[in-house]
Amino acid sequence: MNLKHLLLFLVSSFLILASCHTTTEEKSQEITYFDNDYYEYKGVHLKQYALPAMIMVPDETADIGSSTEVEINHVENDFRWDLKIGEKFLIHMEDFGNNKNLVEAKKKELNNKDWFEINYLVNEKNIIVYEKKLKVKGINNASSKVGVEHVSYHVYAEQIIDGISYELRNSDDGNDKEMVRWIAKSIKSFKPLKTKQ
Repeated sequence: MNLKHLLLFLVSSFLILASCHTTTEEKSQEITYFDNDYYEYKGVHLKQYALPAMIMVPDETADIGSSTEVEINHVENDFRWDLKIGEKFLIHMEDFGNNKNLVEAKKKELNNKDWFEINYLVNEKNIIVYEKKLKVKGINNASSKVGVEHVSYHVYAEQIIDGISYELRNSDDGNDKEMVRWIAKSIKSFKPLKTKQ
C-alpha cells in the first residue's frame, strides 16, 4: 500500500512539473509590450520643441541595433514632430487639436483595407499594435503575378495632453516585431510634463 502511494505521488509530481515547464516555455515566447520597467530607457523632455510632454526612449544599454542619439525634427509653428534614433526607430507625433477617438478611426481605416490582413497584438482604447500582412492573392482583379509575402508591424496611439489629441505612430512602412516593441513601449510612456504649482 505504501508503494502505491509513493508511485502515485511520483507520477503526480512528474505531471505537475511537466505542465509547469510547458507554461513557462510558452510565456517566454510571448512579447511583453508594456511593463513598468524602463531600465534600458532614458527620459526626453519635449518642451523645447513646443510639445508639453516627455517620452522614454531606448538608451545606450538597449540593443536596438543602431546609435542611441535622439534626433527630433520639428519646424517651428508646425503640428508635427519626428523623433528618430538611428535608421529604424521613428516616432511620428502630430497635434490633432480637439479631434478625439483617433485609434478607433484608425481601426476603421484598417478594416477597410482589402489587400491587407490585420492581426492586433495589442488592442487598447488609446493604443494598438498590429501585424499587417499583405494578402498574397491580392484582391479579385489583381494580377496573377501578385504573390510576394510582406509582413510589417505597426503601432498607433492617441494621447491627450491639455485637451489636445496627439497621434503617435511608427513609420508608415512599419518595422520588425522587436523594433516595434521598443517603439510601442516608448509611445506608451508619452506623458504631460508635470507643472509645479
